Amino acid sequence: MHPTNIVLLEFHPEQDNLTHDKELRDGLSVALRMGNTIWLANDESVSLERVTLCEEDSRGKSSFTRDHTQFRLHDYLDLPLPPHGETREDINEADIEGLACDNKYLWLTGSHSLRRKQPRPDDGAKKAHKRLCSVGADGNRYLLARIPIVEEAGAYTLVKETGQEGKRRSAAMLRGDEHGNELTALLKDDEHFGPFLHIPGKDNGFDIEGIAVAGKHLLLGLRGPVLRGWAAILEVALVDDEQPGRLKLAPVDAEGALLRKHFLDLGGLGIRDLCAQGKDLLILAGPTMDLDGPVHVYRWVGGAQPGSEPVMHADQLERVLSLPYGVGVDHPEGMTLFQSGDGKEEALMVVYDSAAPSRQIGDSTIVADVFPLPARRKRGKA
Repeated sequence: MHPTNIVLLEFHPEQDNLTHDKELRDGLSVALRMGNTIWLANDESVSLERVTLCEEDSRGKSSFTRDHTQFRLHDYLDLPLPPHGETREDINEADIEGLACDNKYLWLTGSHSLRRKQPRPDDGAKKAHKRLCSVGADGNRYLLARIPIVEEAGAYTLVKETGQEGKRRSAAMLRGDEHGNELTALLKDDEHFGPFLHIPGKDNGFDIEGIAVAGKHLLLGLRGPVLRGWAAILEVALVDDEQPGRLKLAPVDAEGALLRKHFLDLGGLGIRDLCAQGKDLLILAGPTMDLDGPVHVYRWVGGAQPGSEPVMHADQLERVLSLPYGVGVDHPEGMTLFQSGDGKEEALMVVYDSAAPSRQIGDSTIVADVFPLPARRKRGKA
């Protein structure tokens, strides 16, 4: 399907703090629209990027953004590693792969994944073999957190703390360190996911890509593992810990379970992003391995309020979009609801990893696509 609109996302080059061969716009991993505010992140950074949506052009076919502001996660959260390693270009990335909002907090998740080094074109066989044996963890990837969000002068912004005594809201993250957190500790002996915690994400290992708010719970979409073709969503609840700035897992049901597991038949694809649409859940599905496509958007009717541990077969899910992708470029990675200027047509804005040169404009602008979102399919009585 081809996009009907585009959004030009403009970043300030002076705030581009990645390595010399990577730009902020080059690897967008997530997007979230709130009014005229759009939140974005690059998967190799430790910051969130905010831009402001301007009016559409006269034809209603494109929109523009301005006022790029960068929010460094270390200003709000006590991440286990500093922003940079031994050199300025050695970034201790958070690999932010999901954003969601409950009107009080911006919730965010890192991938929680390991990564394997990749051989370079000029490597000999011995060096290439050595790289493929090298598996490491970026400690800031074990991030599951919230940051208070407030409205100022018609735009949304982040604060470390706000509110009065008794109703105070503060930034906090799930208890853990550079080796893992309470969630990975809980999954260590899990019959489904425990064996995959030590496998890199792009090898069908454990890899969170997507977060959505489901009432008082959170839904975490897994790019991997995909189990015999079945993708998974984890449902958890987080509450304040006794230690300031920390959260802990809480029961998700009356029996005291700390985790619910939802399995979905996405035709062998993993989950690349989640987006709540009222009571429904939109799922961006793509390859769990390092492949170009296919990429589809599914609607799980009632998925934003699951209430149990369903196993969703293919015929219980609606495939609402099939997205274009490139060869080695333009991998759909993040999505957010996006209404037209008149507010009548609901759509999805999609951002891409490995953006193609044709998507890049000037020194600091990137093109995001907007696709019309089909209406919910009518169902007969069960």
